[in-house]
Amino acid sequence: MSYHLLDAAWSALDLPSSALDAVQITGQGELPSWFATTGLAAASVATAALAVQQLMAAQGRAPAGVTVDQRLASMWFSWSIQPVSWERPPLWDAIAGDYATADGWIRLHTNAPHHRLAALAALGCADDREAVARTVAGWRAQELEEAVVAHGGCAAMMRSMAAWQAHPQGRAVAAEPLIAFSSHAQASGRREWAWTASRPLAGLKVLDLTRVLAGPVATRFLAGYGADVLRIDPPGWNEPGVIPEVTLGKRCARLDLTQASDRARFEKLLAEADVLVHGYRPAALERLGYGEEYRRQRNPSLIDVALDAYGWTGPLAGRRGFDSLVQMSCGIADHGMRQQGASKPVPLPVQALDHATGYLIAAAVVRALISRLNDGRVQQARLSLARTAQLLMTTQTPAASPPLAATSDADYAPQLEQTEWGPARRYHPPAIIEGVPMAWTRPASSLGSASAAW
Repeated sequence: MSYHLLDAAWSALDLPSSALDAVQITGQGELPSWFATTGLAAASVATAALAVQQLMAAQGRAPAGVTVDQRLASMWFSWSIQPVSWERPPLWDAIAGDYATADGWIRLHTNAPHHRLAALAALGCADDREAVARTVAGWRAQELEEAVVAHGGCAAMMRSMAAWQAHPQGRAVAAEPLIAFSSHAQASGRREWAWTASRPLAGLKVLDLTRVLAGPVATRFLAGYGADVLRIDPPGWNEPGVIPEVTLGKRCARLDLTQASDRARFEKLLAEADVLVHGYRPAALERLGYGEEYRRQRNPSLIDVALDAYGWTGPLAGRRGFDSLVQMSCGIADHGMRQQGASKPVPLPVQALDHATGYLIAAAVVRALISRLNDGRVQQARLSLARTAQLLMTTQTPAASPPLAATSDADYAPQLEQTEWGPARRYHPPAIIEGVPMAWTRPASSLGSASAAW
């Protein structure tokens, strides 16, 4: 793997560089990519696991070695779960995908029903993939991107890496830190939680307001070391293609924050939480009355970690976005197409920006816990998919890299996971901290299957 990526990710946490000596990278093979996608997988997983090791040291534990299997890390960046006698719902909506425009390419993201309606409204065509393709072909890419966004939808024209670097948003993202930390207060009496020797996050209350995919990956990791993760979704929201993948170890509830009774329950949860992870666009919580100032007043000890797609500064800050769209915007898909000599966009083989950002979010949470435990500082952190993409684009991988070996029975944990959809097999964890297993006590479950209570 590229140790440049691990060094860059670890330095973002401002923890001792000597800690990297405890990391051992094992496993062979690379994902088929024109970028160091496997290196990013191993580096982000290692950063999160090593942060937990540093937290254990702050809790009084002896130093422990950290081993990351880059092959398993790469596989977790795709699907970690294999259903037994049942099938996952489709990942993509029938309209979602890449389309040729009059002057290039554009990607439409239509997995959410309202995003699909927005794209169709901008296009003014029938709800049919062939009709969409015919209509898109008559548009210029940038004009269609702007039209879909204006209708409240999600789209991204394909840009080259050079065009993104020259774009005001590309320049803004490049100037942002990989993880932007800030401290705003001293913890008012809440420093510790009920951890155990083998579960360093046991007793930690994590309120999860995130959706596909980065935030849920982060909170899944935290649950793997014992955190009590409670995910909250609004009524009617669903993302069936990924729920069995990302709800492992969590409880999932629904609250309607336009209703007084549900707002009261949410405010109680917020007051009692140790950590809030949220992936709403920057102004969304403010519109609900739960902006940054309210959160600080309600819970002065709260570790508050936020993510977005396109960065926190620049003209596109706050734009709706997903991994596949950011890959189009920042030049990853164009670079893959050019390197491969293909006739259409060639994105990464996995949603690597989502997954890597997820592990970096988890690392940021753990870094903030170390600060709260050691000196009582309360930290916030911000991350974005676009900034993670900036990191990835600094390291490319030759096409001749040896591929990952095919999966085998040895890649799966011996116990079946008894999900509500049926039994499933799950890969072994991608990281091992000596004496502290990454393990989950709850199987994956559907949204709204639990009550909104700690």
